[in-house]
Amino acid sequence: MRLSALTSGLLALASFSRAAEIIKRAALTQVSSFGANTSGTKMYIYVPDMLAANPPIIVAIHYCSGTASAYYSGSPYARLADQHGFIVIYPESPYSGTCWDVSSTAALTHDGGADSNSIANMVTWTIAQYKADSSRVFVTGLSSGGMMTNVLAATYPNMFAAASAYAGVAAGCFYTGTTAGWNSSCSGGTSIHSQTEWANTALNMYPGYTGPRPRMLINHGSADTTIYPQNFNETLKQWAGVFGYTYGSPQQTIAGSPSAEYTKYVYGPNLVGVYGTGVTHNIPINGDQDLAWFGITGSTTTSSSSAVATLTPKPTSSTSSTTTLVTSTKVSTTSAAASTTSAAAGGCTAAQWAQCGGSGFTGCTTCKSPYTCKFSNNWYSQCL
Repeated sequence: MRLSALTSGLLALASFSRAAEIIKRAALTQVSSFGANTSGTKMYIYVPDMLAANPPIIVAIHYCSGTASAYYSGSPYARLADQHGFIVIYPESPYSGTCWDVSSTAALTHDGGADSNSIANMVTWTIAQYKADSSRVFVTGLSSGGMMTNVLAATYPNMFAAASAYAGVAAGCFYTGTTAGWNSSCSGGTSIHSQTEWANTALNMYPGYTGPRPRMLINHGSADTTIYPQNFNETLKQWAGVFGYTYGSPQQTIAGSPSAEYTKYVYGPNLVGVYGTGVTHNIPINGDQDLAWFGITGSTTTSSSSAVATLTPKPTSSTSSTTTLVTSTKVSTTSAAASTTSAAAGGCTAAQWAQCGGSGFTGCTTCKSPYTCKFSNNWYSQCL
């Protein structure tokens, strides 16, 4: 009788154990040794239980005051990794306040030894450890992480196939020459430069490189008062110059995409801007859009990658309008250039939060009632 009861109890326990195993989810895990890491950047990784063969990698970079754990919990990439079998790397800034170093010469130089180099070494380690597909490595980030996304696209264009930056700035815009510098002219949207100047800033972060570059998706909100919306224009200028497009002349302008408050500016297969009217610095992360842009789901005009079809269990494993632009290790100062926009000429009205004036602005200067055009600075006025 006792044997029977014990047997029944063991069977019940085994059944419970199997059920727990089935619902168990992979965990965010810290990797303490992944290669050269002179900045002390921390590495965390999420490897789903069902991993695609030769999986893609997404590097997801947190905001100032954020952590790897917070971005793991607050962004959609780990949940999407469970569905599609890719790996997510979550770097964590080593600095007080956890902003990223996007302001030093080292950070803005290929193999310069700063945060950007540490993150690149995380990718190299992950490719080797999990036999990941080196041709399908992607990067995305929010705010300071969005700034680092643009920096990585410029310093390691050979590593990333595509990028999606949220509420960031052009690569090099935040340069101060210090590791933890804050560039107020950049964040305030007064670092205005020509397409050529911005493009050269990015190109000079990896001198001599002539290979392919990551396709860029730039996301920003018109009501962002932390990283001002003019940075959307300046970032588009930079990548338009890199890819040979003409800033202010997108091939398509699609209202209401991906949702009602956004407008999508399609410059070509390598550059798309997504601008949210009334969207603040707390811009929503659109994981589904990012995966489509990366080619992990669906396809893009320049990618033959399709959605992951086969998943297998993962293996166990051991203040002026002039800014200083950095050009590799050489620093040069350039004067501001006029900003342009693709908005229609006179006879139109601008919606709430839209730009309505500024040096070189050629769009709508009359705001839709009851809003008025409020002066912010010589380069930016907004309908408020």
